[in-house]
Amino acid sequence: MTEKTVTVPNIACDHCVATIEQALEELQGVETVDVDREEKRVRVAWNEPGTDWAQIRARLEEAGYPPA
Repeated sequence: MTEKTVTVPNIACDHCVATIEQALEELQGVETVDVDREEKRVRVAWNEPGTDWAQIRARLEEAGYPPA
């Protein structure tokens, strides 16, 4: 399992958290998503080869929450 934590500056509310969680949990291979609204951080753990960081980053960008 691979894990990465990134800063996402435009997390502002619980709706943002829910949107990010839903977007990432839909990806095949994603095991856990932890969004910290106050710290503006997203931690995601996934199994490769089900997905990779490029797919996760693209999904965050598509949802309107690009990592810094």
